Amino acid sequence: MNRASFYVIDAFTGELGGRTLRGNPAAVVLLDEFWTNSQMLERANEFNLSETAFVVHRGGTNFDLRWFTPSVEVALCGHATLAAARALQDAGGICTGESISFSTKSGSLTAKVEAERIELNFPVQSFEELEMPDGVAEAFGWDKSQQDFRTLYPCFWAGEDWLVCVKQEELEKARPNFKVLADVEARGVVLTSPREGEGSKIDFYSRFFGPRVGIDEDPVTGSAHTSLAPFWASRLGKKKLRAVQLSERGGLLEVELGGARVAIAGKTMIRAQGHLRD
Repeated sequence: MNRASFYVIDAFTGELGGRTLRGNPAAVVLLDEFWTNSQMLERANEFNLSETAFVVHRGGTNFDLRWFTPSVEVALCGHATLAAARALQDAGGICTGESISFSTKSGSLTAKVEAERIELNFPVQSFEELEMPDGVAEAFGWDKSQQDFRTLYPCFWAGEDWLVCVKQEELEKARPNFKVLADVEARGVVLTSPREGEGSKIDFYSRFFGPRVGIDEDPVTGSAHTSLAPFWASRLGKKKLRAVQLSERGGLLEVELGGARVAIAGKTMIRAQGHLRD
């Protein structure tokens, strides 16, 4: 492995009602060429953050981008993409107002670097209402035999994740059995709830649980908002929404639906940088 520079960056930071939302930390490694899968997985495991992004420059504002959890490579990661854009800006290759093009396993993604935030652009993830898997209900302690269960806990399949709509109180108190949840065939489970009251500055809330991919609870999950944005846009009758992920660290996201694409924007904070040794 060649010497490479790295960053640790908090993505989707913010403030809400006097609370500091610390966002989701991601490692970003800037490379001349990708290392082998096993080498990148080894580094991701050493960082031991929910995701590590590996970036290779292909000329101009074009880059290749891959993401690894401590245990597997994943096809899409929003917060680590936000962090990657911030790292490239800090490294001097990208100026404020420029757009970065990332080539990924999920297709081409763009990131626009603005003065105080970075805006990502992703394909919308469609969703379909289906019966909740027994493992999801068991993990959260829900009784599928109770009357009106599907009305109380509407469940949707969204590409790689199960999405379940719940009341905010239940969202905040959720403590799933991660061992049971890890056996569910999905990247993870997203719990989401609508805003409380018409005067709220936040449109919807969520939490993401993904023990199957090595993340019991993700602090902030940008990729999950590719389905959450159209889900809530259709129910709230608006295309531009503000969202909070109610993990222990917390995160603030701004999303805007535009046809088959969704813009996901947030702020970042650089926490560490340096060089990796062989």
